[in-house]
Amino acid sequence: MQIKKSQENLPVDHAPFGNVYIMTHSIFSNVIRIGCTPSDSEEYAKSLSAEGPGQYALFFSMACENPCQVKKKLRKHFNAQKYVNEFYEVSPESAKNILRREAMKIPILSMH
Repeated sequence: MQIKKSQENLPVDHAPFGNVYIMTHSIFSNVIRIGCTPSDSEEYAKSLSAEGPGQYALFFSMACENPCQVKKKLRKHFNAQKYVNEFYEVSPESAKNILRREAMKIPILSMH
C-alpha cells in the first residue's frame, strides 16, 4: 500500500489507511511483534531489521482502514501474553487467526 500525499504528515496512530502486521524476529523465536504502519509492511520489516541485530520477517499483513485502531483491538486479545512494548509471547498463527476474525468486523482493503 502506498502512502497518499494527504497521509504523509499524519501521525502513524491516525493514518486513515495502512497495514496491520505480524512479524517474527530471528533472535526471539517465541515472540511476535504486532503493529501498524501507513507504509508497505515488507519494507517496514526491512527498515526495522536495518536498525539492530537480527532480522524481522513479515508473517502476515492486512491492508485496512484505520490500521492502528485495528492493531489496538488485536492487542487486547493478547494483553495476558504481553512480553515488551509491541511484542507478544503468542504463536504467529494464533495472532493471524484473531486478526482475520477481527477483519470480518472491520472494513479491509486486502490481505497478504
